[in-house]
Amino acid sequence: MTADYVLSESDIARTLKRIAHEIIEGTPDSSQLVLLGIPTRGAILAKRLAQHVADITGTTPPVGSLDVTMYRDDLSESAMRVPQPSKAPEGGIDDRVVVLVDDVLFSGRTVRAAFDALIDLGRPRAVRLAVLVDRGHREFPIRADYVGKNLPSALHERVSVYLDEVDHEEGVRVER
Repeated sequence: MTADYVLSESDIARTLKRIAHEIIEGTPDSSQLVLLGIPTRGAILAKRLAQHVADITGTTPPVGSLDVTMYRDDLSESAMRVPQPSKAPEGGIDDRVVVLVDDVLFSGRTVRAAFDALIDLGRPRAVRLAVLVDRGHREFPIRADYVGKNLPSALHERVSVYLDEVDHEEGVRVER
């Protein structure tokens, strides 16, 4: 059975705008900011966040994507996923404040893999984490710096983020 959206399209837009404000507060010199989205939906959310930051500051931060597929420690346990190329933003990430962006924070395994992948791109001054949804159930001591919605869930439930660019619908659902 599928539930109704717990975040609607307008909720997502409002949440991303709030996160953009929080990112700017945490990094007053927005020229040092780089957003790296974890494909697929994290990369889309990173682009949207960059636009909100640009609307607020007048400066669009560089955006890239960071594929973590080959850095995961659970490849044999999860469904086959085709790696996508990581795309470092123009100017790279060295000595920059990198905000990793993902749709859902769950066990922390994806973020742990992102740290390993990030080292192959360069050496950032600082790394922050922004997620649309934090559903708990961490297996690693990882916490997001910017959270759109804390959404406690049962282990048997699935939190699904739908974005127009890939799903042709927009919202967040808890599915059983």
